[in-house]
Amino acid sequence: MNSSVQTVPVLIIDDERDIRDGCERILTRMGCQVAKAPDGRQGLEALERELAEVVLLDLKMPGMDGLEVLKRIKQAWPQVLVIVITGFATVETAIEAMKLGAYDFIPKPFQPDQLRLTVNRAIERLRLTQETERLEKERLRTLSDLHTEKSRLRTIISALPQGLLVTRTDGQVVLINPAFCQMLALAPQTDPGQEVSCYLPDPAACEMLRRVSAGQNGPEEDAPSLEFSAPGERHLLAQATRILGEDGEGLGAVLVLVDVSAFKVLDQLRSEFVAKVSHELRSPLSTILLQLTLLLGEGAAPQAEGQRHLLVRARERTQGLISFVRDLLDLSRLEAGAGRQGPREVRLEELLRAVLDAFSTQAEARKFQLVLDLPPEPLPTLVADPVGLESVFNNLVANAINYSDDGGRIEVKARAEDGDLKVEVSDQGFGIEEEKQALIFDKFYRVKNEKTRFVTGTGLGLPIVKSVVESLGGSIGVRSKKGEGSTFTVLLPCSGGVTPTQ
Repeated sequence: MNSSVQTVPVLIIDDERDIRDGCERILTRMGCQVAKAPDGRQGLEALERELAEVVLLDLKMPGMDGLEVLKRIKQAWPQVLVIVITGFATVETAIEAMKLGAYDFIPKPFQPDQLRLTVNRAIERLRLTQETERLEKERLRTLSDLHTEKSRLRTIISALPQGLLVTRTDGQVVLINPAFCQMLALAPQTDPGQEVSCYLPDPAACEMLRRVSAGQNGPEEDAPSLEFSAPGERHLLAQATRILGEDGEGLGAVLVLVDVSAFKVLDQLRSEFVAKVSHELRSPLSTILLQLTLLLGEGAAPQAEGQRHLLVRARERTQGLISFVRDLLDLSRLEAGAGRQGPREVRLEELLRAVLDAFSTQAEARKFQLVLDLPPEPLPTLVADPVGLESVFNNLVANAINYSDDGGRIEVKARAEDGDLKVEVSDQGFGIEEEKQALIFDKFYRVKNEKTRFVTGTGLGLPIVKSVVESLGGSIGVRSKKGEGSTFTVLLPCSGGVTPTQ
C-alpha cells in the first residue's frame, strides 16, 4: 500500500448514514483517515476542528445544500479537493459545481472501485500540488521546463483525467497533457510551443485564456469558465486560472478541460421525455375537458348542487392540467431552440393593444381597469419573433389579473429609453415578498400564501417569459411589495434590431 495514502484525511458529508458508513469502510481499507458529518453545518464545523484534504460532499441535503457548502469550503479552504456525490446530477449542477471549484463528480449509486479510483485521483492531485509548490520554492524549474521534465511530476500530469494546458503571459503554450489532446482530437504526441489558437478550436475559449494569461480578467473573474463543443460530439467545460509567482507577478495561465458530454446527454433525454409525455397527455385531457363542459352546458341533464360543484372543480383542475402540459411543451421547444418564428418587424404599440384586447372580456367580468400608456411619438420598430414577444406580455398581463383582487387597475406602459424599449406591466395585486422575488423566475416555483392558494398555475409562466426575453437580447426584472402590487419591467434593445438566438 502506498504510504502517502495513509496520511490523507478525508471528510464525508452526506445525510444518508449507509453512504457515510460504506464510504468509510472503503476509504479506511485504503489507509485514509476518515471523518463523517450528517449535514453541511456539521461538516463545516468538522473542517474547522481538523482540516481534511479531500471532502466527499452530497449535493442534496436538508438545511444547507451541497452547493452552498461547496462555496463556503472553497472560500475558507481553497486547497481542499471536493468530490461531489449525488444522485441528481445534471449539466447545470455540474457546471455550477465546477464554477465553485469542485474537483470531480461521482453519481449515485456508485461501485467501490469507482470511489477508490476517484479518491486516488484526488490524492494524486494533492501530491502534484505539493510537488509543484516544492519545485517553485526551490526555483529549480520554470514553466517552459515542464514539458521536457522526465520526473514523477510529468507522470502525474500525464495521468490526470482532465485536459491540462499551460500558457505563458503572451499566450504561447508551454505544456499540454495527453487528456487534453484526446479531448480535442489532437495527435497524441502534439508538442507545445505555438499560440493557443493552434490547440483550442473555440474562439471564445482562446480569448478567455489569452485574457487570463495576460492578467486582463477582472477580480470578479478569478477563474472564468465557459462551455464549448469539440470534435466527436463532445461538450467540454473550460476553466482558466492565472499563475502567479512568489512576488505576485503573472507567469501565465492554466486551462483545465472537463468532459460534460454525459450530463448533456442526460439533460437531452430529460427534455425529450418531458416533451413526449406532455404530448401524449394533451389529447386525453382535452377530451375530458370537452366532456365536462358538455355536462355543465345548457341542455345538459340537471344535476344536484353538490354534483355540479364537483363537476365545476373537475373542469377547473382539468384546465389547470392542460395549462401545465402546454407550458411544459412550450418550455421544451424553447430549450430545444424550436417553436420560434423568423425575426420580422414588430410594432410594439399594435402588439400591446392586441394583448390587452384579448384580456378585455376577462377584465370586464372581474371589473379590472386595463390601461395602455404609450408616448405621443411612435416607438422604434423591433425586429423580433412576434409570437415569442406576444407570449411574454400575455403571461405578464395574465399574472397581473390572476394575482389581484377584483376591481383593480392594471397598467402597461411603454417607452424608448437609452437605446432600449422599456415596457412595464403594473398591478395593484397581492404583491411578492422581497425574499421570494429572486425565486419567481425558477422553474415550477409559485408564491404560496392565503391570497394565492386558490390561483391555479404551473410555475412555468415566468421562466418561459425570462427565456424568451433573453433570447430576444433583453432582460426582465420585478419590483414588488406585499399587499401593494407588482411591476414587471421588460427591456428590449431596439438599436439595430433584435434577433432571437438560435
